[in-house]
Amino acid sequence: MTPEPISFVWPLAGGLLVGLSAALYLLLNGRVSGISGLTAAATGLAKGAPRNLSLGFIAGLLGGAALASALIRRPEVQITSELWLLVAGGLIVGFGTRWGSGCTSGHGVCGLARLSPRSIVATGVFMTVAALTVFVTRHLMGGLG
Repeated sequence: MTPEPISFVWPLAGGLLVGLSAALYLLLNGRVSGISGLTAAATGLAKGAPRNLSLGFIAGLLGGAALASALIRRPEVQITSELWLLVAGGLIVGFGTRWGSGCTSGHGVCGLARLSPRSIVATGVFMTVAALTVFVTRHLMGGLG
């Protein structure tokens, strides 16, 4: 059986919606829509951030993912690593987003679009580290998980 070709419509629509939501959030609220910042505001960890608006934005992200899963197709999720490794990776990413003053969505989507020098450097750093991590774990260590 021939595999179904990958349609460009859904990824294109998703990318356009991410860009549109980030642009509208910035234009209407004067704030960058980075997920780590929105999550911190939604949970009350960020002082002075609009909590209800952040809760709505996060709910929209989760609702959109659920809708896409229901309408398009349910993704096949296979967890191939041990729980401690997933938790450690999550903590390291969380530390990095706080230390780097933002996450991949804040720097990579919003910061690059605004030509923020800090976001250009941050995106270059996390993309380089990601590429090195893949290279080391796949080619030098023989794959993990």
